[in-house]
Amino acid sequence: MIRYNTCRAALAAALSVSAHAATTITYEDANLGGQGYINNTPYSAAGVTHSNSFTDWGGGVTSWSGFAVSNKTDTVTTGYGNQYSSYAGSGAGGSANFAVGYVDAFFNPEGTRISFMTATSMTGLGADFTNITYPALDMLNGTPGVSKKFGGDTGNDPDYLLLTITGYFNNLATANTTIYLADYRFADNSQDYILNTWTHVDFSALGTVDEIRFTMSSSDNGMFGMNTPSYFAMDNLAVPESSALGLAALGGLGLLRRSRGHRTNQAIVRYLSK
Repeated sequence: MIRYNTCRAALAAALSVSAHAATTITYEDANLGGQGYINNTPYSAAGVTHSNSFTDWGGGVTSWSGFAVSNKTDTVTTGYGNQYSSYAGSGAGGSANFAVGYVDAFFNPEGTRISFMTATSMTGLGADFTNITYPALDMLNGTPGVSKKFGGDTGNDPDYLLLTITGYFNNLATANTTIYLADYRFADNSQDYILNTWTHVDFSALGTVDEIRFTMSSSDNGMFGMNTPSYFAMDNLAVPESSALGLAALGGLGLLRRSRGHRTNQAIVRYLSK
């Protein structure tokens, strides 16, 4: 008889494979057409789905939140019309495509998130991040009556734009990690920055998750929340190889099914609750 400890070890091995056999989502397979972006459908690859909320209000008026995919690279045009451009001037490593994250807590309370098909260890995984041009130039120059110039008139205001990346499992937060997309809190103003290069963030601290959610906070806030436009760019998202995860999981589940006295789902729940 195969005992529960053997089944538990098999499932652990399956999750371990998912942590070490990784593939990278580069968004290069997205068909962006002549407009250079797509913002009205969830993007899925390698068993990972990026959230998307899109509304057509009629008369050519639309709104969206969650994730879009883009190849826009305009680093000089200000305003909302340039909400899909990488402020680094390309995708990560000079690639064409990248993801655009837009956080809109008012119209989309479910949030900007990526979802995994199964429990996934984030050990050794991560993604690259930078700014979108629209918020970057807004922080650099300010928008009269809407948002402030970061640093203020003197350059001494301790402004910031922070992206928080939080892991979730069974709708409960596991842990989070952060990246400052702009940071003006330094005593030496020459160290202040608005991120214009792709920067890697390690997701290992998030632990085992089935979802990752993205939230943003700023030093510039008003009656309706952040005055700073709440966008970020993401690329080279490392996730477990679907094939490796599937084969390992099937092997583990096969052992679980042969185990006497333990239903498969009960054994999985008990393992994950440890």
